[in-house]
Amino acid sequence: MDLTVYGAEAVCASCAQAPPSKATAEWLEAALVRKFGKPLPVRYVDIFQPETEKDRYFCEKIKSDDYFFPLLVSGSEVLGEGFISLKPVLLFLEKNGLTVSESGSGEQ
Repeated sequence: MDLTVYGAEAVCASCAQAPPSKATAEWLEAALVRKFGKPLPVRYVDIFQPETEKDRYFCEKIKSDDYFFPLLVSGSEVLGEGFISLKPVLLFLEKNGLTVSESGSGEQ
């Protein structure tokens, strides 16, 4: 399951209370390890340095104000933008076959 956070070093002007994008990716990766008991890598992509064609697509969408950053994507599905909430991400992952580990707290 691929998870990618698109963003920039600056905080999104429209998302005043949101943490920086890279910090969001690190927080999400740590939260998912706690929940699922195994690493689920979260890839971070700077919107000014896209690596793939898919990256370029989402980076251009952010730059043209179609999305706020940080933008969380799995495959082609947008899971969140601006202020990323853990609950919808967990629901998406569980819907796609991941199960919470016995040591996972169950807290959202």
